Amino acid sequence: MTPMSPAAPSFQSDDRLRDEVRQLGALLGEVIRDEGGQELYDRIEAVRQASVAYHRDPASRDASRLEALLADLPLDQAVGLAHGFACFSLLANVAEDRAGKRRAQIQTAEGARPDTLEGALARLAAAGKTEADARDLLNEALISPVLTAHPSEVRRKSVIDRIASVSALLDACDRDDLSCTPDILTKGLRRQIIILWATRLVRTTGLVVQDEIETVVSFLDRIFLRVAPQQLDAWRRRLDAPDLKPFIRIGAWVGGDRDGNPNVNGETLTSAMATAARAVLRFYLDEVHALGAELSLSGSLAHVSPELAALSKASDDESPHRTDEPYRRALTEIYARLSATHQALTGMTAPRPARFAAPPYDGPEEFRAELAVLRDSLVANHGQVFADDSLSGLITALDIFGFHMATLDLRQNSDVHERVVADLFKVAGVEADYAALDEEARIARLSAELASGRPLFNPYGDYTEETLKERSILEAAARALKTFGPQAIRTHIVSKTDAASDMLEVYLLLKEVGLYRPEAPGECPIQAAPLFETIDDLRAAKPTLERLFREPAALAVAKSRGVQEV
Repeated sequence: MTPMSPAAPSFQSDDRLRDEVRQLGALLGEVIRDEGGQELYDRIEAVRQASVAYHRDPASRDASRLEALLADLPLDQAVGLAHGFACFSLLANVAEDRAGKRRAQIQTAEGARPDTLEGALARLAAAGKTEADARDLLNEALISPVLTAHPSEVRRKSVIDRIASVSALLDACDRDDLSCTPDILTKGLRRQIIILWATRLVRTTGLVVQDEIETVVSFLDRIFLRVAPQQLDAWRRRLDAPDLKPFIRIGAWVGGDRDGNPNVNGETLTSAMATAARAVLRFYLDEVHALGAELSLSGSLAHVSPELAALSKASDDESPHRTDEPYRRALTEIYARLSATHQALTGMTAPRPARFAAPPYDGPEEFRAELAVLRDSLVANHGQVFADDSLSGLITALDIFGFHMATLDLRQNSDVHERVVADLFKVAGVEADYAALDEEARIARLSAELASGRPLFNPYGDYTEETLKERSILEAAARALKTFGPQAIRTHIVSKTDAASDMLEVYLLLKEVGLYRPEAPGECPIQAAPLFETIDDLRAAKPTLERLFREPAALAVAKSRGVQEV
């Protein structure tokens, strides 16, 4: 049997899968022998063969051979053995993922997949619903995948990148890329496997919040930024609804979930917002740069709209090579403004500097308006072929991600809110022992303070560290909303909710940082959302919410949203 080749029966149902695992396993075996030495290679191969024999003969289940091979292994050999099998598992997963994609493609071509756009429409039709019904539904819908702060991705990004490179090499050959001969593929795979073999697979230090932020943003950048706009545009085309509202929004907890990670604070929340903004703005910058390279239309050969002509004329682009290229002149100005926006929102210079200085955008709406001028001019003068291209895809991405990329949820345990509110009341001389009050007395006290214009917090007061930390989180949230707009943070989840006062406490804390205003409660940008975690709390959810909505503060926020998230 080929070294490091598969033995598990799960591979045997797909010949191509089995061949790919064998190919990757054989290359890994060669790398282990060349890089780790013949002795390590022989040890791994002996363990593999003994394991195959053990699993292939359930009747005997004689583990003595395996036990003998693994007993009293020196540390260096044990580490090498574990590293070898770990690398093989990573490579086998690549082949299995590719096999899954092939099966999905076959099922889609056969019309057999219920989890596709066509499958969904077929089910709607079977239920007596029309495509017009689907358009109406999606215009009112919100689909929001949320990346939570736990469990964390255990693999290092270096490992993820190597595995992605192996997969990309195999994918290139699937596309009949003329540059991908068997020899080139083998050399490319071997190179990546050598790097993987010499890469530490595990972290040497514990994860911190910034690690979680970087991991989540890397997934958003690598997958969601590309896939979500494609899906939304696919629905728009299929339903013949180019103006279908962007019903996809991405959410995240990392950086704002204090209940999931006590190390989250105001600084990590600020970092989470800036890291996400940096990724999405760099994506936009790359797309605008690519459009500038593509749209070489000359004003002497192509008509443009008056709006596009004005945008081009206002550009500070002084290049003599683009004087008659209105789209490029406009895009050069757009790039400069977007680069300035990157600097303003992240505090960092864009990777590819602009040719000249320009003012930043006030918000994503202003950026979108200028992109729409380009698109509308192209469509009006050159037809619908420009209605569904990379420029339209960029506008769709902007509709989904804005400048913030993902809406960040805040989360904290209700017990913490209770202690913080009690501390604020005590220092302000309002209530000596808030925790001792019954539910109705708590609601009465909270409602009175929510109706009052005065703040409770005294900058000279003696507060607990917990109170100051929670205040710093909400102050950071207020700054993020001012910087990135109302989509940046919309919800504060209250873990272990068992009473209406648990949500009112959140509104009081939001009032302390200026996010809830007594004169305009419906304008509060953040809604408290209960998380009912026990069976008893779930059973009591209805009366809890009914009691909550008898309070003007919570009712006003829910009415302004049109919904109460639970």
